[in-house]
Amino acid sequence: MGLLVLGTVALDDVKTPSGVKKAMLGGSAAHFTMSARLFDDVHLVGVVGKDFPKVHLNFLKSKGANLASLTIAEGQTFRWTGEYKKDDLNSAITHATKLGVLANYVPELTESQKKMTHVFLANLAPDAQGRLLSLIKSPELVGLDTMNLWINTAMKDLRRLIKRADIFVLNDGESKLLTGEQNIVKAAQAIRAMGPKVVVIKKGEHGVYVLGAKFEFGFPAYPVDRVVDPTGAGDTFAGGMFGYLSKVRKMDEKSFRRAVLYGTVLASFNVQGFGMGRTAPLSMREVEVRLKEFQKFAGLIS
Repeated sequence: MGLLVLGTVALDDVKTPSGVKKAMLGGSAAHFTMSARLFDDVHLVGVVGKDFPKVHLNFLKSKGANLASLTIAEGQTFRWTGEYKKDDLNSAITHATKLGVLANYVPELTESQKKMTHVFLANLAPDAQGRLLSLIKSPELVGLDTMNLWINTAMKDLRRLIKRADIFVLNDGESKLLTGEQNIVKAAQAIRAMGPKVVVIKKGEHGVYVLGAKFEFGFPAYPVDRVVDPTGAGDTFAGGMFGYLSKVRKMDEKSFRRAVLYGTVLASFNVQGFGMGRTAPLSMREVEVRLKEFQKFAGLIS
């Protein structure tokens, strides 16, 4: 049946202690797609400029992404230049952000895509996220992600979206900024009161905390001995989690726990290579092997 994801498709210039890479395929929707594709058919909605390398388009298609609503507009592709320091690989230092064609982007869908029921709104301006959601005729499962920029500059639009979300994914810093609560349990409770059925708070190397109406749990991160590039790890996590939920078409605790385990494992692959270097070639067999290792590590099986 498939799922729809709206977000950015970008060209990333990244520097980490492991090296420098330029013009890598990046963006919230692209990283989400690279993990969600392992579970369900993904329709990627976004915009790129005329400068966007054809090799990247062919790569996305080769991974099964439906690009019917990926707009190629006049102008430059959204570009992000960032750096991670050795003493803090959890925090990106942004050196430059060039919105390009993203500045005036209005999402559009095909008629068949408007009938899709599972939608993830990856990081993008809340007004664009809202426009996309308004095109969906009968949404059944809506996921939402955001960032501190939108919390600071577009709170009114964001709050409207939060009310309509089934799953709201954000990191611990964003949860504290949104609610004013320094304790993530209290922050999650405050966010749940805003409307979403389930709140998922990412804690980077410290794992994830999940709060729903009938369940509450947390998992550690998968232990990785060398982080190469953390860019896109949160989007990769969201893609794995939402992709699994879209596949099984369930929102019970058992399904959600397994979805979060998949998301955590996929994020651990993501940080082990630049861009999508580790997630792009992944097979479900490799994912399942690491999932079993993680379950043992987390004490979930004997």
